[in-house]
Amino acid sequence: MKRLILMRHAKSDWSKPGTTDHERALNERGIKSAVAMGDWLRKTDLNPDEVLCSDAARTRQTLELLGLSNSSTVFTRDLYLDDPDVMARILREQTRNLVLMVAHNPGSALLASELVQYPPDHFDFDRFPTCATLVLAFDISAWSELSAGSGHPDHFIVPHDLTD
Repeated sequence: MKRLILMRHAKSDWSKPGTTDHERALNERGIKSAVAMGDWLRKTDLNPDEVLCSDAARTRQTLELLGLSNSSTVFTRDLYLDDPDVMARILREQTRNLVLMVAHNPGSALLASELVQYPPDHFDFDRFPTCATLVLAFDISAWSELSAGSGHPDHFIVPHDLTD
C-alpha cells in the first residue's frame, strides 16, 4: 500500500512589483492556510516519509509552515509549474510509503484528476484551489506500478474547510 498527499501551495502574494513568479512568497491568508493544513495533517496522522517539493519560494514556504517532521525532502525545479506526466514520473521513482508532493496548478489538479478512481465528493475538487490537499491510497507495492485511475481518495480538503 502506497499513499500520496498531493498539495497545491498556499495563496501567494502578488503585491510586490518586480518579484518573479518563482520568487513570490505567501500572503497572510496563505500563511494561515498552510499552518491550518499542517495542523490537520498532524491530527490526521499523515506525516510523510518523503517530501517532494517544487523549489519555488511559495511551495518551500508552504512546506515549512506545515510544521511536519519527515525523514527526507527533495526540492526540485521539475515540479515548478510542470505537467502531470512529469509529476507522475517523479512519483514513480519514489521508494517510501507515504509521499507528500507540494506543487502548483494546473499540474496538481490535472494529476489529481488522472490518478483518482473516482472524484471526491467536494465542490472544489476540479478547481483544486490554493492549499488544496488530496490524500490518495494505492493498492500497489511499489510506486513504479502507479497508473491512471488507481488512487482511492481518502481525503480531499481545502483551507476553507478548516478556517473561517
